[in-house]
Amino acid sequence: MRIRKDTDDMNEQEVMLMAKCSDALAHPARIYIFRFIMKCNTERTKVCNKDIVEAFDYAQATISQHINKLSSAGLVDVKKEDKYSYYYANIGMLIKYLDITRKFELSL
Repeated sequence: MRIRKDTDDMNEQEVMLMAKCSDALAHPARIYIFRFIMKCNTERTKVCNKDIVEAFDYAQATISQHINKLSSAGLVDVKKEDKYSYYYANIGMLIKYLDITRKFELSL
């Protein structure tokens, strides 16, 4: 199947960002984890893997895989301090993603 090349108000970079973030948020566990990180960040509480494992009924390895997916999409920033990694929600990336999804909706 060939897709027509129409003029569109979404550029390729926006399409790629939308796909990457949508993929990262496609799993319910990642949505819960992302919201947990945002909540902790709002309360100015540092969040590490151990905190997420305690909050959810997932193995540490599963949490790490989900965090890696969120991080590779740019939705979560990881900052290393000593032997711990702390997670921060990248609200700027979330806003970009939401803006692009609105643009997608308007282009229909």
